[in-house]
Amino acid sequence: MVVRPYVMWPHPALRRVASPVPEITDAVRRVWDEMIVAMDTMPGVGLAAPQLGIDMALAVVDASTTRGQAIRMANPSVLHASIELREHEEGSPNLPGVWAKVKRPRAVTVRFLNDKGQWDRQDFVGLWATSVQHQIDHLNGRMFFDRLGPVKRDMLIKKGQKLKRSAG
Repeated sequence: MVVRPYVMWPHPALRRVASPVPEITDAVRRVWDEMIVAMDTMPGVGLAAPQLGIDMALAVVDASTTRGQAIRMANPSVLHASIELREHEEGSPNLPGVWAKVKRPRAVTVRFLNDKGQWDRQDFVGLWATSVQHQIDHLNGRMFFDRLGPVKRDMLIKKGQKLKRSAG
């Protein structure tokens, strides 16, 4: 399977709200399959379609230790978030080489269309919750560094762009 390359920051796809998916079709399932390969190759614990330049509200998450447990989501939204926060170091293949500690709710309940085309809701805790929220941010045109203060965010973006120039 050929996997599209990640779009690099500041590609416009990373700032757009992804288009809702009206129904789950074989074409949607193929995009999910491609996303899982890209996520596993990274290796990462989640991926949103806009990260590959695909304008669809699709995400995959697999924070398992064994892999192969990916949850496929279309049009995910957080229904409930815990008050308790969890801090985790986050990064993105769209701005490689930079990471930052981000605080997010420790647990979330998410509603999404599953791979059978049915509305589902699921509770996520810990790294699973962090990854789901990170992917939903991507679907809403937000990057992890948008959750940082302006000085920290600007420093991180500049560092990422400098790394990109020195690698390219």
